[in-house]
Amino acid sequence: MNTKRHALIILAAVALTVGGCGKPAPIADAIRPVLLTEVVLGSGAETALFAGEVKPRYESDLAFRIGGKIVARAVDAGARVRKGAVLARLDAADVALQTEAAQAQVAAAQVDADFAKAEFDRYENLLKQKFISASALDAKRNAMKASHARLDQAQANLAVTRNQAAYATLIAPADGVITSVTAETGQVVAAGQVVMRHARDSEREVVIAVPEGRIDELKAADSITVVLAADPATSYRGRVREVSPAVDPITRTFTVRVAVLDPAPAMQWGMTANVLLADDGAATASLLPSTALYQALDGRPALWVYDPIIGKVSLRPVVIGQYREDGVVIAAGLAAGEWVVATGANKLHEGQRVRPYEEAGRPTPPPPMATTARAN
Repeated sequence: MNTKRHALIILAAVALTVGGCGKPAPIADAIRPVLLTEVVLGSGAETALFAGEVKPRYESDLAFRIGGKIVARAVDAGARVRKGAVLARLDAADVALQTEAAQAQVAAAQVDADFAKAEFDRYENLLKQKFISASALDAKRNAMKASHARLDQAQANLAVTRNQAAYATLIAPADGVITSVTAETGQVVAAGQVVMRHARDSEREVVIAVPEGRIDELKAADSITVVLAADPATSYRGRVREVSPAVDPITRTFTVRVAVLDPAPAMQWGMTANVLLADDGAATASLLPSTALYQALDGRPALWVYDPIIGKVSLRPVVIGQYREDGVVIAAGLAAGEWVVATGANKLHEGQRVRPYEEAGRPTPPPPMATTARAN
């Protein structure tokens, strides 16, 4: 009996030894559930919007070049004027008297010049007859030249007083609109004091304030669109005309003037307008969660792309277009309709079988077709 028990123990030990020397059964790769997101081309497009005010490109302050009392004002704020139209007048009584005085001075200087010329001619004849010396003739010549110089001076003074008389009338410098009036009839104004503001009606611009971090984006924008807040259905083409060389010390923004290339009469000065920046290259870019990014062996950014036919993932290098707060913009490397792993990218390896994780409110890719084929 003991001999049989001893033989059974030996056989069991041999069986265990033989079984321990064999290779272990391979462990199947676990099917990992992953959260997927679909690639939508154009989802990375971001339209920047800046609110501003419609202003004329050319706007100037108008003032009289002489002082005086305003006796007439022909226009009010908002009036449309033509070039050369009379806008306001000063009391011209004083400048008229100055003009008359200047004319009298010219007449007196003319008489003196004529008399000096006649004296010079007489002395010249006397010199020919040897009745006077050459120095006496030189004195008359100098007197004649001095009298002509005084005549020129009087004529110049007359021209100045006539200009002063013309300055008593304020004229529109160009076709446009009077945007504001700051002086009334009966008011005494000094020379150069602003009495009204004139804007040319030829060109319109939108003045906006752009933050420091987006000024380069504005300069590199492929297309600029201007939309009025009162009429959002109508858009206008825009172009950056001027960027302030210095940032505002209080708001830390740059003042930018965007020229409207095709303005309509409905675009009035002072209206609120929005400037939209669109990047044409963003039409092929897609926005994905930042957690989907993975680093390939060569250091390039990559994504795990899910193949619904075989139910596996493969690593694909991509080109990053922009990092944003709401995700990362993929500029190239993906096609529309593909599915990529949104989270858990660092726990996957090449060719790993995964299972889409269904989440409420998210689209679910089709299940792998290869599993069904093997089952059949």
